[in-house]
Amino acid sequence: MPTNPVERAKDILARPFSLGGLSLPNRVVMAPMTREFSPGGVPGEDVARYYARRAAGGVGLIITEGTYVGHDSAGNSARVPHFYGDEALAGWSAVADAVHQEGGRIMPQLWHVGMDRTAGNPPVPGAPRIGPSGIALDGTRSGHAMTQADIDNVVAAYASAAAAAEALGFDGVEIHGGHGYLIDQFLWSHTNRRTDGYGGDVAGRTRFAAEIVAACRAAVSDEFPISFRLSQWKVNHYQARIAETPQELETLLGLLAEAGADVFHCSTRRFHLPEFEGSDLNLAGWAKKVSGKPAISVGSVGLSNEFLQVFQGEQARVTGIEELLDRMERDEFDLVAVGRALLGDPEWLTKILSGRHDELNPFHVGLVGSLH
Repeated sequence: MPTNPVERAKDILARPFSLGGLSLPNRVVMAPMTREFSPGGVPGEDVARYYARRAAGGVGLIITEGTYVGHDSAGNSARVPHFYGDEALAGWSAVADAVHQEGGRIMPQLWHVGMDRTAGNPPVPGAPRIGPSGIALDGTRSGHAMTQADIDNVVAAYASAAAAAEALGFDGVEIHGGHGYLIDQFLWSHTNRRTDGYGGDVAGRTRFAAEIVAACRAAVSDEFPISFRLSQWKVNHYQARIAETPQELETLLGLLAEAGADVFHCSTRRFHLPEFEGSDLNLAGWAKKVSGKPAISVGSVGLSNEFLQVFQGEQARVTGIEELLDRMERDEFDLVAVGRALLGDPEWLTKILSGRHDELNPFHVGLVGSLH
């Protein structure tokens, strides 16, 4: 392995990788980041330009911001893009085309907010808040506990969105199963108090997620990759855990892999923190170890702090990526997702691989409202 930092970064990050039938030119992924820049749920030309700029910057794969699946209770905003309906899908087709014209690859992230929904909010104001037990993240019973019909309808909505993604020419699809949204509400014992086959132990709590993965797998071709994003932490519940031990994580991910997940995208706030006692492996490292599937790591890559500190007013500084390279050199995980650093600088990867670290633009909150 070269000792020159630039050559070392090239050797590690610029290695190609395959996900199902998808060939990636390097190991860097653009992380999904909600921006609410799609009025009426329809992504416009500005959204296409935004993603195309990151593709032109050389990232191997783009995972879009979360997109609502076609279920009345899926959303909580009139400005988050939909992945259903003729107008929204036409907009997404243009986004995929723009990314492909720059040589990029792109997957939509499919999302249902579940109990995070505020009653009366768009896109369907009259839709109820739903979740596995009608329990919000704060423990209050403030919504509708899903019936079997509700479960079946949500599963079908995910499958329909996955089929649409392949038909539109996307390169794969990601299922958002983290951060305290609907799928994660089933995975977390705090919000899942069900006594039927969708609750109880880790295997029962994973059933809903596995049914969604299986339905998406059945709706697309065998080589079309499916990513599953998971997290231990939830919004405002940063010590939460869906798996207390490596054995529980193995059960959870094993069921999802059996259902058809090709890669696990493991959301952590800091990629360099160990997940379980007695090992330096982070969550992505453990996911790869216990599932045998590829894993994507994410969390404060190239920046001095994690995202919450930025939104509390602390400026993020550009940092080196030596520890990231160390972990990827020993294949702890296969891919790394970069979020805020790519928001701040669409050419982040190009500059890293050409040794232009002094030209990197830092991220700050004011950028969010002006990114196109």
